[in-house]
Order: sequence, then structure tokens, then C-alpha cells
Amino acid sequence: MEKNPSIFTPVLIVGCLIIMVSFAVRASFGVFQIPIAAEFGWLRSEFSLAIAIQNLAWGVGQPIFGAMAEKIGDRRAIVIGSVVYAVGLVLSANSVSPIEHQAYAWLVGFGIAGTGFGVILAVVGRASTAENRSMSLAIATAAGSAGQVFGAPVAEWMLGFLTWQTTFMVFAAAILAMILTLPLMRAPEMASKAELEESLGQILVKAFKDPSFTLIFVGFFSCGYQLAFITAHFPAFVTELCGPIMVGGILHNVGITTTSALGAIAISLIGLANIIGVLLAGWAGKRFSKKYLLAGIYTARTVVSAAFILMPITPLTVILFSIAMGSLWLATVPLTSGLVAHIYGLRYMGTLYGIVFFSHQLGSFMGVWLGGRLYDAYGGYTAVWWIGVAVGAFSALVHLPIREKRLDGLVTA
Repeated sequence: MEKNPSIFTPVLIVGCLIIMVSFAVRASFGVFQIPIAAEFGWLRSEFSLAIAIQNLAWGVGQPIFGAMAEKIGDRRAIVIGSVVYAVGLVLSANSVSPIEHQAYAWLVGFGIAGTGFGVILAVVGRASTAENRSMSLAIATAAGSAGQVFGAPVAEWMLGFLTWQTTFMVFAAAILAMILTLPLMRAPEMASKAELEESLGQILVKAFKDPSFTLIFVGFFSCGYQLAFITAHFPAFVTELCGPIMVGGILHNVGITTTSALGAIAISLIGLANIIGVLLAGWAGKRFSKKYLLAGIYTARTVVSAAFILMPITPLTVILFSIAMGSLWLATVPLTSGLVAHIYGLRYMGTLYGIVFFSHQLGSFMGVWLGGRLYDAYGGYTAVWWIGVAVGAFSALVHLPIREKRLDGLVTA
């Protein structure tokens, strides 16, 4: 099948739509922290553990769905992921105990894996020409950010006149509606004859023996830690800790309603700024060393996070932080996935990137779980925030020794 020279292929367009809806729902879960905890009188750590498990399940499911897509086809894998996602949301809407939420979080996490980056970026990468691949991956990643722009505010708006249970049901319907777009996703052939000569086992052995693959795996941990912690806890963090603001030389306290909305707006601003950041990363990834770009992004995140926590927390600093962090938010994804494709080829990109993404989701689990655990223990998020600063600096260093060239013996993508 000849690849379309245009960057905006039907595969890219449908892939963007699927990621957008999937991530809009995923990015909204932090908004439900306070309403669910308040209704049932749960500790913050109990609902946080459900979100943490969801992120861990996403990581476990990502290589599974990547391999599934390579075995039975991308569209079938996405259908399975969508159904599992919707079922998890419906069951969560009808659960009344922390254990139920935590159990059903596994279904939601697997559903995100089946409709997220691992499957979509692999098929988008195969459908793109070598010249357009970096930017195509960036556009698909930016679509996730677009979902984040409206996901949290829409959830906050719906909670104004619907229960959180009904909101979950509406989200489940939206996830299932994505299946209707799949007939338009005419995926390219899975592999050429030459690529089929290399088995998945052979590729995995070569990747696992390569120190660069280990460094990519380890380095992606901090990305998950930082992003998941902020997505899950930042709305509550802003609601509870946003201090007074200065107006006309007089200090005014910001009410709970205003700061609750500010938390949702902050997540939206992160997503909006990230659209620009991801597209810039895609543009730069075609022209400059991906490993140095990744090291620079992690360094910038470290500086931005440290500066924010050291300053007084006000609506202005929340907005400035959201824009700064948003420009760096998912910029790592097209560069990391592009690095995997460049070094190890496209045939098993879904599986290999899924394995790397598992590290990301281990970080996500730790960020969300520690956020709730340390909040209950110390009444704040300061400690877990500084851990995020430290792991960000570590990731910046880890990317520097990566050998950014095709592994010997692999078929050229």
C-alpha cells in the first residue's frame, strides 16, 4: 500500500480524534477528587490510589495492546480498548467503596491503553512518510493536549448540574462513540516482507541488550510521575492552597468556588500550551538530536517546578506555571516515540514503545499514589512535589549517554 504523501492522512485525522476524546476523559479525573471524597467521606489517598492504579494499568496494558494491534489489527485493538474503557467508567459510576473504584480502575486504565498513544502513534508512524513522521507523531500527541484543554473544564461544568455518577456515564457514551470513526482509519500494511523476517522476540532481545533502550526506559519515569501527579492533584492543590491576591493594595481571599474553577482552568491551560509545545517538539525533532531535546525539556521542567513551589501560590503563579509547564507537558512523547522508531524500526514500534511507556506509567502510579499518601500524612503536597523536581533532574542526565543511531542488524524503517 503506497503511503499518502500528505501529512494529514485519514489515519492521522481519526487517530487524533480518538486520542482527543480518550485524553479529555482521562485528564478530568482530578476534578472528581473532592466531590467523591466529600460524598463518601474517604481519605484523599483512597481515591488517589484508584487513579494511581488506573495509570499503572495503562502502563501494563500499553505493550499488550501494542502487540495486539500488530497481531489482529489496529482497529480491532481500538474497539476492544474503547469497550473496556466504557465498561470501566460505567462500573465506577455505580461503585460506593474505595475497593470498587480501585478494582474498576484497572478496566479504565486498560481502556486508555487501547485508545492512547501506544496504539495510535504506532499506526500513525507507519502511515507517515519518513519526512513527515516526526511532525505526524507531534500532531497526534497534540490532539491529546487538545482533549485536556476541554476535558477538565467540561467535567467541572457538568458537575454543576449533574452528579459525578451521571458525568461518568456521559463520558462512557463519548468513548463508545469513537468506534463510529474507525471505518475511516484505513491502516497501512503492518510490515514489508523484509521486516517480517525479524520476529518480535529477536527485536526484543536486541532492544533489551542495548543500553540506550534501558536509558530511554528509565528516563521516561519522571515524565509520568510529574504529569500524573499534576493531573490528579493540581485541581485540589489549587482549591485548597491558592492564597489571597492583591487588588488595589488590599489582600482578598479567593473563595472555594473560584479556586475550584481555577484548578480546572489550570489543567486546561496546560493542555492549550502543550499543543504549541508538542508541535514545536515535532518540528525540532526532525532537525536536531532527540536525546538532547529530551534532556533540555526535563531540565526546563525541573526549573519551572522548583520555581513554582518556592513562590507564593496565587492565581497568577498558577496561571504562569500552567502555561510554562504546559509548553513542556507532552513534548517528550513524539521525541521518545520517534527515538524508539529511529533506533529500532517501525515493525514493532507499538510493542517497544509500549514497554518504554510502562516506565512512564510506573512514574504515574508513584506520582498519584504518593500525592494522596503524603497529603494524608502531612496535610500538603510539598514533599511529593520536590520528589518530582529531583526525578526530573535525574531524567535530564539519563538521556545524555543514549546512542542515537539505528541498532546494528535491524531493518531500516
